[in-house]
Amino acid sequence: MFSTRVTEILGIKYPIIQGGMAWIADARLASAVSNAGGLGLIASMSAGPDWVREQIRMAKQLTDKPFGVNIMLMSPYAADVAQVVIEEGVKIVTTGAGSPSAYMKDWIIAGIKVCPVVASSTLAAMMEKIGAACVIVEGSEAGGHIGDLTTMALVPQARDKVSIPIIAAGGIADGRGLAAAFILGAEGVQMGTRFLVAKECSIHPNYKDKVIRAKDTDTIVTGRRVGHPVRCLKTPFSREYIKKENSLECANEEIEQLGAGALRLAAVEGDEDKGCFMAGQIAGLVSKEQTAQEIIEEIISSAREIIVKAEKWIKK
Repeated sequence: MFSTRVTEILGIKYPIIQGGMAWIADARLASAVSNAGGLGLIASMSAGPDWVREQIRMAKQLTDKPFGVNIMLMSPYAADVAQVVIEEGVKIVTTGAGSPSAYMKDWIIAGIKVCPVVASSTLAAMMEKIGAACVIVEGSEAGGHIGDLTTMALVPQARDKVSIPIIAAGGIADGRGLAAAFILGAEGVQMGTRFLVAKECSIHPNYKDKVIRAKDTDTIVTGRRVGHPVRCLKTPFSREYIKKENSLECANEEIEQLGAGALRLAAVEGDEDKGCFMAGQIAGLVSKEQTAQEIIEEIISSAREIIVKAEKWIKK
């Protein structure tokens, strides 16, 4: 069912990848997604190599299925983590916040499949040239750090620029999103917001509750002024951030300092006043907590039914 180049290259049952969300995507969540037939990711964020190594080894104890590590290339530990994934025999790496070109040769020699996250078709083509196995094309509907283009506009344009498989991300949370991604030219999807409410996700209950209660208009983008746009839920923190961002009296340094550590406050401490609760525009479709297996099976079943019934639109 839904055998694509993405499932073949990554060695997974279903073409569903869990987003590498900082302070959220740990070994427990990654292994649960992998055990359910998708691809779980451990987020290295700005953590040091020892923590990442510990999480990799924990995941190996929890699953015998493929899983990967997401490396944030702006991290001061990126080079160290790039070596750790080689030493630990990780076979799949996704990257964000920069170009992985400095590490590609060593990763490819080590047999690692590299799937960079990009926000434009031009960047997708650049990643193909340096040896990416797949490219994760992320639209601005996504939660967290975003680009300008929407998934609907970006995926088909990227499809026309590259020959490697595309994984669509941003605004996808159910079978309709998976089916639509296939039609647009993707061969898999990456989801973050839907997995925030997985029972195996260890974020603070306040975070899960906010996602479950969110409506389609409940996200906002902060950080455009300082060049680091982030989509998150509307909260006292995000409203205060926008207020300062729109004030000529606030320097960029003050605005950036306001966001420092805010995701951790949300994910770990559930701080509803000072935490940044990152989530995508699709949050309004997320209505309950489920296991990773229930989430994936529901999406696959729904997508299959939609695609099979799509023939009704074709006049014979």
